[in-house]
Amino acid sequence: MFQRLLEGLLEGLGTRLSLLALVLASALSASGVRAEEAHAIAMHGRPAMPADFTHMPYANPDAPKGGRLTWGILGTFDSLNPFIVKGLAVQPVRNYVIESLLARGNDEPFTLYGLIARSVETDDARSFVTFRLDPRARFSDGKPVLAEDVLFSWQLLRDHGRPNHRQYYSKVAKAEAPDPLTVRFDLAGANDRELPLILGLMPILPKHAVDVATFEETTLTGPIGSGPYRIMAVKPGASVSLTRNPDYWGRDLPINRGLYNFDEIRLDYFREANGQFEAFKRGLYDFRVEHEPLRWHDGYDFPAARSGEVIRDTIKPGVPQPSEFLVFNTRRPIFADIRVRQALTLLFDFELVNRNYFFGLYSRVAGYFAGSDLSAYGRPADARERELLKPFAAQIPPDIMDGSYHLPVTDGSGRDRTTLRAALKLLSDAGYDLDGTVLRNRVTKAPFTFEMLVTTRDQERIALAFQRDLKRAGIEPSVRAVDPVQFDQRRLGYEFDMIQNRWDQSLSPGNEQYFYWGSAAADNPGTRNYMGAKDPAVDAMIDALLEARDHTAFVSAVRALDRALISGFYTIPLFNVSEQWIARWNRIERPKATALSGYLPETWWSKGQPQAK
Repeated sequence: MFQRLLEGLLEGLGTRLSLLALVLASALSASGVRAEEAHAIAMHGRPAMPADFTHMPYANPDAPKGGRLTWGILGTFDSLNPFIVKGLAVQPVRNYVIESLLARGNDEPFTLYGLIARSVETDDARSFVTFRLDPRARFSDGKPVLAEDVLFSWQLLRDHGRPNHRQYYSKVAKAEAPDPLTVRFDLAGANDRELPLILGLMPILPKHAVDVATFEETTLTGPIGSGPYRIMAVKPGASVSLTRNPDYWGRDLPINRGLYNFDEIRLDYFREANGQFEAFKRGLYDFRVEHEPLRWHDGYDFPAARSGEVIRDTIKPGVPQPSEFLVFNTRRPIFADIRVRQALTLLFDFELVNRNYFFGLYSRVAGYFAGSDLSAYGRPADARERELLKPFAAQIPPDIMDGSYHLPVTDGSGRDRTTLRAALKLLSDAGYDLDGTVLRNRVTKAPFTFEMLVTTRDQERIALAFQRDLKRAGIEPSVRAVDPVQFDQRRLGYEFDMIQNRWDQSLSPGNEQYFYWGSAAADNPGTRNYMGAKDPAVDAMIDALLEARDHTAFVSAVRALDRALISGFYTIPLFNVSEQWIARWNRIERPKATALSGYLPETWWSKGQPQAK
């Protein structure tokens, strides 16, 4: 039929071009290749919000404007550039000052809606993506945001940005600007269905105001962005003040209605956790996210909390539960043997710690997607998972594959003999024997010892409890407490034996998984592959989840990744957090609806302000 149509086209010169265009368009549409311009893009499925939506369901479109929100942040800073490895940056600059082409819909696993780009276009294969910019978009100095700024930002971050930016943006085969408000990225050969969304989240920097030669150096000069706030005051290492831009171009966009309601955002930094909490009790900042169960349980018995001036919110988000781990640095020879890591996992007495320190508030799950459909823990592998993991079957234990593997459960006494015997057997197989009360390397006779690096009171208490557990096996670890600045520097440089860490996961894990545990990230300072994992199975499963065309295949790939990571025993699972604990002074109000992702300070407002118009 297609051939007959083409032959017919030759009979009429005046109509053949238009007919050919119709035929080709029909063929392309039937094959699923045709691209369509859209207001949003979802990783899987379709966006939840229609093109004519007016605001997000978790935002109050009538929220009053005005007032100030003060944050209390633990640590310090020496840079206002969050896009480079060097220095300790002020992270809120990323969203409050610097915008992306698209913005997240926080009620969906991974959907992006128009921001600087009013529309996005891609094909079924996601072999390209085109962004058409909103002609109203302006930087805070009044200059328009153009396609040349987008191309400049892509090149700058690809060549000089953080490791994740360099990794993501180097996948682009070609980038061009057909006109001043359109940018097209050719993604041929990337085999990465998430890449159009990753590019949609790319921070857009002004070409006219960035010096490429000094970009990778720390700076306390406030950047120019197109976002709702501008940096107005900086006290090095102590505080930063952001002021809402009255001329912000995007204030009436549907994605922004009800957001960014404070006239000022003040970021105050504290070098010590107890001092930070005392400052909150005195009302020196407006809200805190509590991470310590002991403090949440009995630390809020102060006058303002009793009177209702301080409100405590417990929020249950719909994303995977944040999980805390003790992380083995497998770059260290002492942790290179998986049997050693398995043995130390057996020796951690969770039941004792949870009862004595956490009031039984926590649960414990192996794996990295706890509390979600993406978790492989306790689930047998489906046919798709088994097929994905077939080339690596020898390294995936049968009990992890069939879902019967479970973390050890002790009697909670701190003296469980069953787990101790099993741990000593593994350590013996790895070349370590008890010499009296000291565990030694069978060949070198060196004692088994390492350092646990901590920075908070809660981390120190867990480390000291684990230290007592390890002594029963003849292991004498040291616990070293450092300030948050030094902790971050050593963590980013992999200068530790063991640390406590958590990876926050979404319902749509993607390219960031390479950054967390991909082989290429293991020796690259500044990534989050703190354990130094170099596992072909892990790399292959990340590839598979990025290539998945539908949700079912995607879930299987993520579960297969979870099984590969569990099988590596790179960490000791500590506990899972099923709730977000937020304390706020009652001068701050928030919407009744909560986003799938949890709390969002950008949706809050100051009590007593006049209604928005």
